[in-house]
Amino acid sequence: MRENISIIIPFYNEEENVEAILYETRLTNPDAEIIAVNDGSRDETEVLIKKFSNIRLISFPKNLGQSAALYAGLINASHSLCVLMDGDSQNDPADIPMLVQEAEHYDVVCGYRRHRQDNWQVKVASKIANWTRKLFTGDSVRDAGCTLKVIRKEHLRFLIPFNEMQCYMIAMLEHAGLTLGQFPVNHRPRRFGNSNYTILRRAWRGIWDLLGITWLLRRQICWPKGYPLLNKD
Repeated sequence: MRENISIIIPFYNEEENVEAILYETRLTNPDAEIIAVNDGSRDETEVLIKKFSNIRLISFPKNLGQSAALYAGLINASHSLCVLMDGDSQNDPADIPMLVQEAEHYDVVCGYRRHRQDNWQVKVASKIANWTRKLFTGDSVRDAGCTLKVIRKEHLRFLIPFNEMQCYMIAMLEHAGLTLGQFPVNHRPRRFGNSNYTILRRAWRGIWDLLGITWLLRRQICWPKGYPLLNKD
């Protein structure tokens, strides 16, 4: 029997997208717990989330970033199997059941965008970023920028939260010895709004992140798989 899942979706100023995304996610995953994280939005995002009685809301008083939003959702998830996805409408929630099924065979499952619906500058910047990240971290992730992932809540112990963690969480999990499955997923053009990231911003942050993550992976404590860090009594 398939496990119950928690789906975590961060939103930042996505008032034009939020209702459609939540409706579509519920339609394609009717039994899932859905956690919408309002990351300090300044528009009507939070008000629109509250219209859904079957959606859990976590709301930040100010914008803390996608990593903080995802981590808060993971900590508060009710189920052990957690799905991460974007709130900008580009991830397709219809891909979630397939990834969840594959999670039966791996510790962590990642989607990679089969046909990127971004402009050529973003695609080139992404390829450079992926190549550089792999050079420093040695991870095997094909598409670190794809938020659509399935991880178990018990593996939170291998993650150290920091800004832009979402780009390096799989490197930390692989470094801890977890097995990784990667599968193609749908990528859709953004229907409304603009990305909160620019190429220059990504590049500048990436330099500092790579220095930090390289140091961190060399110093990270790798707890044995299954080691009970938390008292469950």
